[in-house]
Amino acid sequence: MTGHRLNFRLVLAGLLWCALVGLSLAWNIHQANEQRQELALETARSFFDQIVITRRWNARHGGVYVPVTPETQPNPYLKDPRRDLRISDDLTLTLVNPAFMTRQLAEIAQQSKGVQFHITSLKPLRPENQPRDWEADALRQFEQGLAEKGEIVGGRSYRYMAPLITEQACLRCHEEQGYREGDVRGGISVTLPRVAAIPLAALTFSHLAIGLSGLLVIAIMGQMLSGYHHQLRELAMVDALTGVRNRRFFNEQFQQAWQSGRRQQTPLAVILCDIDHFKDYNDTFGHPAGDQCLRQVAQALQEKLRRGGDSCARYGGEEFVLVLPNTGLPGLRNVAEALRLAVMALNIRHPNSPTGCVTISLGGTVAEDAYPEPEVLVQQADQALYQAKQRGRNRCEIHAIPRDRVATMMTG
Repeated sequence: MTGHRLNFRLVLAGLLWCALVGLSLAWNIHQANEQRQELALETARSFFDQIVITRRWNARHGGVYVPVTPETQPNPYLKDPRRDLRISDDLTLTLVNPAFMTRQLAEIAQQSKGVQFHITSLKPLRPENQPRDWEADALRQFEQGLAEKGEIVGGRSYRYMAPLITEQACLRCHEEQGYREGDVRGGISVTLPRVAAIPLAALTFSHLAIGLSGLLVIAIMGQMLSGYHHQLRELAMVDALTGVRNRRFFNEQFQQAWQSGRRQQTPLAVILCDIDHFKDYNDTFGHPAGDQCLRQVAQALQEKLRRGGDSCARYGGEEFVLVLPNTGLPGLRNVAEALRLAVMALNIRHPNSPTGCVTISLGGTVAEDAYPEPEVLVQQADQALYQAKQRGRNRCEIHAIPRDRVATMMTG
């Protein structure tokens, strides 16, 4: 996974997290609204049930007599010869039926600015009991079988309505209107002036905190993953035996150096080097000693590179490759010779070597006037290394690539 892909996945993870938090906020707001509606419905339904129970008690007693007062006058819509009873000069009783009682309860409730009731019907005896538009719609729906209806209006209040079913005790007043037992003869609406508000600010703040916390965790984990990714990438680019860069690193770094040099028209030098008579060294001292020899030579080559852009990598077996950006022909000769002398200075004993110690042969090439393909540069360095070995080893051979040969090498 490259750094860009890792960053893309972290950004994607952040976006997905924000989407999940947003969905959670939307769901919680929806749930809060559902609970708000349910609470309002249960509250309004309880008020309605209490009114119905009170009415039923009144109807079963055939109405209730109460004193006539300025606030309670005889019901002109009640057709009953015993509606009014004169007890004395100071006391007259009037019969209060369920509808009259409900109306008085509604007036008391309205005066307290609390819950409001309204008894109504599509065929009211009392003109003031005419239904409002929404009540008329609900009454028609009740006749079609709807059990109840409730909704929040204006964002803060709740209105509820349920039907009044004709019972045997109700026929005393309503039979002449054509109602029969079990018919919907009207309804009572209940209006709650205030319902619980959705805790929008609290929900938003809590989800914002959760979202930011999650993004912080993603960012921290991203930094950790990026660090681990960098470490793993570094390990993947290092040769486990010698500790210098490996062939994979060379392939990537050399391609980048070649592109940069061609773009900026600066020279690029490549050196291939090989430990002389290394098979004989392994046969004489064994593979553990051979591995130690490789490590010592690799470190000697690495230590001679002074510039940050220069690199040394194990090319394979006992071969190493060095890439020297912005290095011309004179610089290439100086570096190659310094590398050769640095390995000799290790003074690693090698009985089968003409010098008595481990040496290296080097082949280098440099592109200055023109840039052939990267493979061509490596091929030229390899040919130079082959010549160094043919000419006695422990030496440097350098091949510069003139401009007039580039086209020939690239076309075959």
